[in-house]
Amino acid sequence: MELLLPAGNLKKLKTAFHFGADAVYIGGKSLSLRALADNFTEDEMREGIEYAHSLGKKVYVTANIFAKNSDLPAAREFFVFLQNAGADAVLISDLGMLSLCKEVAPKLATHVSTQANTTNIAAVKFYKNLGVKRVVLARELGYEEIAQIHAEVPDMELEVFAHGAMCMSYSGRCLLSSYFSGRSANRGECIQPCRWSYQITETERHADKSLAVEEDERGTYFMNSRDLRLLSHIPDLAKAGVSSLKVEGRMKSEFYVATVANAYRHALDEFSKSGRIEHAKLYNEWLETVAHRTYTDAFFEGDNLDTVCQGAGQQPEKYVFTAVVQSYADGKTIVEMRNRFKVGEELVVLSPNDDVNGRRFVLREMFDEGGQTAVDDAKLVQRLYRLTVPFSLSNGDLLLKDAFPNRVYL
Repeated sequence: MELLLPAGNLKKLKTAFHFGADAVYIGGKSLSLRALADNFTEDEMREGIEYAHSLGKKVYVTANIFAKNSDLPAAREFFVFLQNAGADAVLISDLGMLSLCKEVAPKLATHVSTQANTTNIAAVKFYKNLGVKRVVLARELGYEEIAQIHAEVPDMELEVFAHGAMCMSYSGRCLLSSYFSGRSANRGECIQPCRWSYQITETERHADKSLAVEEDERGTYFMNSRDLRLLSHIPDLAKAGVSSLKVEGRMKSEFYVATVANAYRHALDEFSKSGRIEHAKLYNEWLETVAHRTYTDAFFEGDNLDTVCQGAGQQPEKYVFTAVVQSYADGKTIVEMRNRFKVGEELVVLSPNDDVNGRRFVLREMFDEGGQTAVDDAKLVQRLYRLTVPFSLSNGDLLLKDAFPNRVYL
């Protein structure tokens, strides 16, 4: 199975590939359902596609808004651009957009986005007849339903979300954001009102008399979905005929992209070698280090009423992402700073290389990029620093430090 990671910008694209992604999905500055992510200019998109292809990997581009008439001229130009730029596929939700893409960019492969809510065999057959290469199934489907679709339409690629944020509506088809703010979730501007705490007022006339909606002592987050995690279900996903495992999170951090890619890459490699995931417990522990809501396997095993996260927010990241390795030679490492760190602090390595992944060291000395001036405090964002590290690192490895150094995790 393909491992498909989100990339909100070029740095995250390169991080995803370094940590084992086979493909990434990205968005342009418009027509995408993550309008608030950094997203890619056309020049950045060309660079990302060329970089991916140099590694033998793929880039899929989202154009999955539900279009208005006024969007169609820009969409026409965008599809032609993607075909000429060599994008490996475009993700589309809207049938009109799909028809337009087939008309103006016939060589560009099309994937149907999860936003289209594909939940049954008949819908997949319909898209096959329209020349679609892959369908991203609705997050609400379980193992039996996925397996039935594959059995009936075996030559259709099936992509399934395996990890990340869930939505309280059918795969994002929600009107709450528009209702509360005028910002449409179906056009990439969701304000996530399902994550809010709510109160009920007696009447409009007595709005000051609010009544708390108390489910339990943790609050009133009755629409706040847990996060999806299907790493342990990889053998079942393969058996069901899934072609691609998708991770949610184009607005998440480089640390998130690296950690999740690393965990699922290890799990997939173990499964491909032995037919099982011997270290699933370890990889799931890695996934606990990123910011997340309580995990769930959602509806993969059937109906599930325990998918609500009854808390205000996410569990925080257990590490602070401090720097990314730019080069290593003779014990000297050039890093680009991401968050402040100092001489004397203990740093942790995040790497796809098992020989150094998770290893810790105390930073004894640090210099400017040229190695001439000693530095005690790396406090300038994206400045290059030269560190002495006791083991060999690779370009793209991350350096972290404990977010809560005195906390004991059980």
